[in-house]
Amino acid sequence: MNEQRVKKVVIAGGGTAGWCTAAALSKLIGPLLDITLVESEDIGTVGVGESTIPTVRTFHRFLGIDEREVMRATNATFKLGISFENWAREQDQYFHAFGTIGRSPWMADFHHIWLQARADGYGGDLGDYCLELQAAKAGRFQTSEKATINYAYHLDAGLYGQFLRKLSEANGVRRIEGKIARVEQDAKSGFLTGLVMDSGATIEGDLFIDCTGFRGLLIEQTLKTGWDDWSHWLPTDRALAVQTDSVGTIMPYTRAIAHDAGWRWRIPLQSRVGNGLVYCSQYLSEEDARTRLLGALDAPPLFDPRLIPYSTGRRKMSWNKNCVALGLSSGFIEPLESTSIHLFQIGVTRLVQMFPFSGITQALTDRYNQAARAELERVRDFVILHYKATERDDSAFWHDRHNMSVPDTLAARIELFREKAYAYQAPDDLFRVDSWVQVLLGQRIEPRGWHGVGKLMPREDAVRGLEGLKGSIAKAVAAMPPHDHFLAQYCPMKDVVPA
Repeated sequence: MNEQRVKKVVIAGGGTAGWCTAAALSKLIGPLLDITLVESEDIGTVGVGESTIPTVRTFHRFLGIDEREVMRATNATFKLGISFENWAREQDQYFHAFGTIGRSPWMADFHHIWLQARADGYGGDLGDYCLELQAAKAGRFQTSEKATINYAYHLDAGLYGQFLRKLSEANGVRRIEGKIARVEQDAKSGFLTGLVMDSGATIEGDLFIDCTGFRGLLIEQTLKTGWDDWSHWLPTDRALAVQTDSVGTIMPYTRAIAHDAGWRWRIPLQSRVGNGLVYCSQYLSEEDARTRLLGALDAPPLFDPRLIPYSTGRRKMSWNKNCVALGLSSGFIEPLESTSIHLFQIGVTRLVQMFPFSGITQALTDRYNQAARAELERVRDFVILHYKATERDDSAFWHDRHNMSVPDTLAARIELFREKAYAYQAPDDLFRVDSWVQVLLGQRIEPRGWHGVGKLMPREDAVRGLEGLKGSIAKAVAAMPPHDHFLAQYCPMKDVVPA
């Protein structure tokens, strides 16, 4: 391996992934590096990543980003979770909220207590015990420095990239405009040595970050890293995206609405709404998908829907030789659980922690790849769960999803929950126990048994405790302002006059 000192970092590609990478490296270890980002304004970005998960706030804290500033700059709203509609059955609806459900004793998670209460004829809905879920349903939101509410953002990915670019350039990142004509490699080691531009200039580096999107110009076209195809589990391969003006109440959650060949999203921003239709081209034509999307909009489209072809899977290595792939170049899991932005932010965070200042070694790259692979596979399993655990049989798409085989890791989780209501968060898992439980129950996987902790408390005491918890959440939600009112006073978009 190359044990030469690493100082010159070259990021190929901009967009959200490229500028997130530049922002993190320049802010956290920038004084030790020479960072250059190469991008072309003629090459568009995918830019559908408008929905995030709560880990984005941790990333912003690492970089010292002020929440109000980034929200104003990106037309952002708050996100408390996702409303899943028509998934297990048509007309079904459940929430995957970001918050903690109930209060758990050390012996077992809260849902075991709730399952016992439900079996005994009381307890209400599991979601009654989640502040974030109740606030989302009520369309209310409030936060402060002392608040414990767990949330993420809906944001404009293009504006987010611009915000991060300003931050990066202020921290010394050099941007070079232009297209990459070819990639140069060392004849002996195969390591990348430089990017030759259309202009003829060569951008040399010690470490290269591939943020060139699905084409993977460095990691795949040059280094031939290889691809693990997951389309047999996640067969959707197209998305149509379009924006509309914002109408009506701005709700603090994403909607994921299943149809007979996939699903569509609705992501509310302050002044517009991101809409999209995800589908599998084996079951639905582009023309029919376009008609379906346009027919579902609640306001006129601001432009013609944009088609985004994709495939689900991952590179066999995220770090190959002296190239690290981040973003779509490293792999893609469809946008159902809003994990794309998280995956490249955690990828660059991991790179900061493992940065090869004294040289690139096999042990280092092996560890990085192991961690990246494990997390991505667990996210993959979580997304597959939504499709596998369905009772829909109204179309060939859903029939095939219900009957498909799934990874052994997911099959074991499903069976463990079905048998004993046991859910867990392994060290490699992004999603917490509460997330798994909400989706497993929401997709109508009913446990046959559960932990006996719920039987230890006399019924009268248990009823009083559950009612008290439910009441305290209802009181907290009632004290919150409507989401759009809070936005107007907390982080109005710069060119929007507060009501």
